[in-house]
Amino acid sequence: MGRFEGKVAVVTGAGAGIGKACALAIAREGGRVVVADIDGSAAIACTAQIAAEAGHALALAIDIADAQAVAALFETAERHFGGVDLLVNNASAMHLTPRDRAILELNLAVWDQTMATNLRGTLLCCRQAIPRMIARGGGAIVNMSSCQGLSGDTAQTSYAASKAALNMLSASLATQYGHAQIRCNAVAPGLIMTERLLAKLDECMQTHLRRHQLLPRVGRPEDVAALVAFLLSDDAAFITGQVVCIDGGMLAHVPTYADGGNSRAARPAGETAEADAAPRC
Repeated sequence: MGRFEGKVAVVTGAGAGIGKACALAIAREGGRVVVADIDGSAAIACTAQIAAEAGHALALAIDIADAQAVAALFETAERHFGGVDLLVNNASAMHLTPRDRAILELNLAVWDQTMATNLRGTLLCCRQAIPRMIARGGGAIVNMSSCQGLSGDTAQTSYAASKAALNMLSASLATQYGHAQIRCNAVAPGLIMTERLLAKLDECMQTHLRRHQLLPRVGRPEDVAALVAFLLSDDAAFITGQVVCIDGGMLAHVPTYADGGNSRAARPAGETAEADAAPRC
């Protein structure tokens, strides 16, 4: 038996990338999954893959910024599968990030729309899930944060602020409902090469970002899904209120690491010279 036999999970933003990998990971371990995404055709494609692997899933097209739609999502999950035990809040307004600029250049509509989806939408999903989890004796929630919610950047002001707030929302939820056997953790990915990100980052920027990782490869959606599955499972039964980075060590080092750190011998042979020759983006 898998770790999620008899469990019902709702995964938002599950049509592609990290969300899809999470939905597949849960289904492969016996969970029944509600695959929610603003792109209905992508949600259907994900459920078709789950069904092809003998799993159980239901696809729903939903904008989590819409409170009525979120309520309908969880009502449908309960009606179709009997309740909700697990929640992965992965949906995010990624389409706004190209317009998400520095503070003085930021269009306030981008700020408002980002917060409406990334933060308020996550809150709406939690508010619907918590009573249903209490009715079933407890549950587990994972909120998808980001390393950008843990460090400053020259742009993506709204996105970073929403993810930082999401970290505190996760801690608040864990504190307020731990007595009801509900655990909540946040996961903060670094450079995870989804199809959408691959299309957006040119080779120069990919090289620049990889120089700041400690591990010699970029992350994959499946890497994040494995961590999410662990945090949702009973293997993590005593873990709650945490923000867990999964970034290949991007935030774990001194700022000078990519330039050789305090010692040129700190980097593998040949890598320092390669880094010096690499174009700066």
